[in-house]
Amino acid sequence: MDYLIHKAWIYVVLAGLNSTIGNLLLKKSSNVIGVTIWNFIPFNIWFMSGLMFYGLNVILFTKALKTLEVAAAYPVLAGISFSLLPVASFILFNERLTSIRYIGIVVVLFGIYLLTKE
Repeated sequence: MDYLIHKAWIYVVLAGLNSTIGNLLLKKSSNVIGVTIWNFIPFNIWFMSGLMFYGLNVILFTKALKTLEVAAAYPVLAGISFSLLPVASFILFNERLTSIRYIGIVVVLFGIYLLTKE
């Protein structure tokens, strides 16, 4: 059973990474399509790639929920995105990464730690 639990947590981490990548790709798609081309979103490779990563996120998270409690697994999934997204958007899109946001990341991670304690 320990093997299944470890495997499920790996699915949660991978789902969180896919969620983060999906969000980054949606950001990229919004930079490419502008305001006037919304009719052509289905043809935007960045948008479609973002949806693909979201879909993979859902599949992986569903597999994890076969073994894990949603009340413990979801905060980890969300926390991975909440923690990685500000750093990745700073690197890729030159978005602001302030000391307050760093503190927020630490608070989120501490909250996840508390939520997953048994």
